[in-house]
Amino acid sequence: MPCSRVPFDGDDAGLAPLAHHDHNAGMNVIRIGGGAGFSGDRIEPAIELAEHGDLDYLIFECLAERTIALAQEARRLDRTGGFDPLLVERMHAVLATCHAKQIKIVTNMGAAHPRAAAACIADVARQEGLSGLRIAAVLGDELTERVRGADLALLESGRRVSEIGGSLVSANAYLGAEPIVNALKQGASVVVTGRVADPSLALAAQMHAFGWSADDWVRLGRGTVVGHLIECAGQITGGYFGDPGYKDVPGLARLGFPIAEVQEDGSAVITKVAGSGGYVTVPTCIEQLLYEIHQPDRYITPDTVADFSNVTLTQLAPDRVQVDGGGGRLRPETLKVSVGYADGFVGEGQISYAGPGAVDRARLAAAIVRERFALTELQPREIRYDLIGVDALQAFEGASVPSEVRLRVVGRTETLDAAQRIGREVESLLTNGPCGGGGASRVARATVAIESTLVPRAWVPTSLVWEQV
Repeated sequence: MPCSRVPFDGDDAGLAPLAHHDHNAGMNVIRIGGGAGFSGDRIEPAIELAEHGDLDYLIFECLAERTIALAQEARRLDRTGGFDPLLVERMHAVLATCHAKQIKIVTNMGAAHPRAAAACIADVARQEGLSGLRIAAVLGDELTERVRGADLALLESGRRVSEIGGSLVSANAYLGAEPIVNALKQGASVVVTGRVADPSLALAAQMHAFGWSADDWVRLGRGTVVGHLIECAGQITGGYFGDPGYKDVPGLARLGFPIAEVQEDGSAVITKVAGSGGYVTVPTCIEQLLYEIHQPDRYITPDTVADFSNVTLTQLAPDRVQVDGGGGRLRPETLKVSVGYADGFVGEGQISYAGPGAVDRARLAAAIVRERFALTELQPREIRYDLIGVDALQAFEGASVPSEVRLRVVGRTETLDAAQRIGREVESLLTNGPCGGGGASRVARATVAIESTLVPRAWVPTSLVWEQV
């Protein structure tokens, strides 16, 4: 396989630093493109950014808390795997263009195996006939063995990590921007990381380009605002914003992804490639600014405690929003760690009913399944009976009765066999009543739960390993 090789351990000793060059060198504005907002995001908008965005940096933010736990499981099954499944496809799509245009790529697509990801990117570069690239993998976030059995509190449940025992799947600390900055200083064309705080990817680009120090809390806070605004890619250009008849967004099928034009003081303009779909407005920026923010004046990251409370947004022109304000203060002494652990199995069965009486027949079906569980002594740890289209998310009083509905029964169990039995009981409704059921499906799978803990920074030393093409 072309992506099975792992780069050497250690630092970059023996590798002569390549001359650093930014095509905006000497200018006080850099352009950062948000090329992905999650692991399975579209690839075409990133190609558009690389080819037409006049970028200095292209960011791919592709990790979530559960994503990296699943990547750890994938790595255990295949020691050469564990990185983002679309890494190779994304790199084939943009690497040659970025190299030709001197656009630096920063991404967390390394997931559970940044070293193998760097080797894969180097293989892609060779297949594309490229040379003169330095690819850095950032290591240090992997703490599974370090925290195993540790007397650390889990923030969500109050349990101790030591209570998880052999069910522990993963533990990854949220790194900040500094190791990425170090890689860029040493001439990296591509930096691939594991678990790094989402806005830190774009913050690192700003720190590197403008020479911000790691204790310039105000600028780091402003840079974190910028990183947060573009980290979810199409959300800020109208994607998640769109609501037909209320917030109509044009061209969602070819949504453009965001560009941040950042000045040395940390102020920025959010825009996109001219002619691409979607739009950038003050409301789209407000929605993204508030996304996943619990306390706007105390947004804790590994780099700074950012203050979003005094950010101002101004529409300068169509698809151009000025971002001013923001700040920060002393970073925390601890780092957040996402802890993943095996949490039993989930079994699910679904079946559809249509026509007159569809809802009543679906409710009868649910009652039959409930009774079948009692008769067969199947006792899921948790169980839900939802009528999709009626009460799966929320019920509206006085709403009209739908003429089609889908019953979903899902439960959490201790064993795979018990999880499989849930789906089988739903599927058996096809011939065992009530009438008119169809389109049955079932699935059973192991589940991974995620909780968080905090560790001292001293537990998380970082290092770089290199690939050179």
